[in-house]
Amino acid sequence: MDSIFVFICTLLVMLMTPALALFYGGMVRSKNVLSTTMHSYTSIGIVSILWVLVGYSLAFGPNGSAWIGSFDWVGLKDVGFKPNADYSATIPHSLFMMFQMMFAILTPAIMSGAFAERMKFGPFVLFIALWTTLVYSPIAHWVWGVGGWLRELGALDFAGGTVVHIASGVSGLIVALVLGKRAKSNEHTPHHVPLTIFGAGLLWFGWYGFNVGSALSFNNVAMNVFITTAVATAAAMLSWMGCEWAITKKPTVLGAANGMVAGLVAITPACGFVSPAAAIYIGLLSGIICFVAVAYLKKALKYDDALDAFGLHGFGGIWGAVATGLFATKSVNDAGANGLFYGGGIDLVVKQLIAVGATIAFCAVATYVIITIINKIVPIRVNEKVEETGLDESIHGEKAYS
Repeated sequence: MDSIFVFICTLLVMLMTPALALFYGGMVRSKNVLSTTMHSYTSIGIVSILWVLVGYSLAFGPNGSAWIGSFDWVGLKDVGFKPNADYSATIPHSLFMMFQMMFAILTPAIMSGAFAERMKFGPFVLFIALWTTLVYSPIAHWVWGVGGWLRELGALDFAGGTVVHIASGVSGLIVALVLGKRAKSNEHTPHHVPLTIFGAGLLWFGWYGFNVGSALSFNNVAMNVFITTAVATAAAMLSWMGCEWAITKKPTVLGAANGMVAGLVAITPACGFVSPAAAIYIGLLSGIICFVAVAYLKKALKYDDALDAFGLHGFGGIWGAVATGLFATKSVNDAGANGLFYGGGIDLVVKQLIAVGATIAFCAVATYVIITIINKIVPIRVNEKVEETGLDESIHGEKAYS
């Protein structure tokens, strides 16, 4: 039963990357929708191969250090049908590997939203390959791998708030800053809002696999995750809508979609450790926090996070990690800890802040080094003519609409 459960959840997480392509594709200009879509689908191709060859071993391999796994499972050597008790005693080891592969695929796809509409495709391919190996795998080991230093510290991240969302949001912002702003970025409007809404709905659907599947067993924790994910997302959608309604007098459909994603991101690290009531509070605040980041902070700091990857995933992930330190309770999950509001003092909050700070610092520095080196070898930004014509026709030789 656990194997069937995780198998289905793995397929749901896989669906999230095409869903993200729709979510992002509708928000860019029509001349860049195929280029943006290619970012997500190319991540599926590149990361799938790298994960089997070396990524999984670096993230979860045995006999590693506190900072990185090992090369023991390179090429999936000794990763077969027999369960590995270090990660799950009831499902095939190879199934756990595939489940984790889908997380590794989604993370760079999320990141690409920050620098959409202005990056060359060749450097993008090289960047994704290097970033997945040198940044994602180490962070996954820190948080989830046996012996990882954040896991040993006691920091909690049930389904990837730190590993996936903070990492992708911060790294995407760094690449966007190195690339610089798009021409006429202040005039940008989504070309196909219904496409984005459809993508957001599919993301919500697939996210149940993302969060609930991280229980790795169909048990009471999994059912709690199912509920907390649902109510946090709903609450965030409503709070974002409320912010827009109060300020602009017009609750937008695009805002509702962004609110959904904000709630999904924020509940991700906490979903297996908090009660449904706490999840509602987390969702309500995530909608407000991410709305402020997208609507005001981006304008104030004048960075061009094209599709708000940092505003939604960076800020949402940070809030979710901190909220875990506030609302976690062992009455929900014995494997967790009691947070500040449940008699645990500030101990868990401090651990969560350490995890957040370490992830931000490592991702920012490592991403800057990787993208700067690539930029020295081959310029990463398209020229003005290509940007004006659109990346779809100039780079890929195609048009989304004739």
